[in-house]
Amino acid sequence: MRAELKELRKDCLRVSHAGQDGNLQSGFSSIEILWTLYRRIMNWSVDRATVPGRDIFVLSKGQSTLALHVLLMHLGLFSKEEVMGFCQYDSRFSMQADRTKFPEGGIEVSAGSLGHGFPIAVGMAMARKIQQSAAHVYVLAGDGEMNEGTMWEAAALAAAHHLDNLCLIIDDNQSLGAMLDFGSLQTKLEAFEFVTHECDGHDTEALTDTIRLAVDEARQKKKPACIIAKTIRGYGAKTLMENPAWFHCAPSAEELNTLLREVDEFA
Repeated sequence: MRAELKELRKDCLRVSHAGQDGNLQSGFSSIEILWTLYRRIMNWSVDRATVPGRDIFVLSKGQSTLALHVLLMHLGLFSKEEVMGFCQYDSRFSMQADRTKFPEGGIEVSAGSLGHGFPIAVGMAMARKIQQSAAHVYVLAGDGEMNEGTMWEAAALAAAHHLDNLCLIIDDNQSLGAMLDFGSLQTKLEAFEFVTHECDGHDTEALTDTIRLAVDEARQKKKPACIIAKTIRGYGAKTLMENPAWFHCAPSAEELNTLLREVDEFA
């Protein structure tokens, strides 16, 4: 597991270097969350990526698009050769994914302006309730994204309709705290009638246990669930963790070698 997480980070670096673009810090903070959802939580597989009744993953935090592309590549949905064309002319792999370019599935919602993915996911969860589907809808949002009014409008709607098939995961890498004192996200989500738990967003065991606990509790209480995953921007590479200039920056050949080494050496 640890070896795969390191390879995911190293492939993110290689793809970013090849395309000379990418939000590496944002992607690195969410690697364990994405891995846990696809490897341990969701009823999803490559051969079921478009099958009705599958669990749905919505990437509301579009800055983690590169990380999602690379994970789906590791799962076998996309070829490495094609993903390495990231952000190059005529490539369907870009900074913000366009769902219409992926008929094989994997990209459920087009990423872009923050505050869109979660409201769409609420609609998907409502639709599955109407269909009497057992499928769950999982959403990854950023803590900075929670400053968008649409997120709280969607949260109110989810609670009002008792969407116990919806699980919101917030990648809390302290982006919001850098802008304003927002107070406790957990207190706010609980006030919106979400079953809410916090955990270490880089501990896959804690993530697995906390997501399962929240989903089970939400089902019992007929409420939506929320996990606040405490993470670190750029986690897994010393330079990315310490230098905020890497928010939206692709490595040169020399920087790539340095960052690859840092990932290998990271405890």
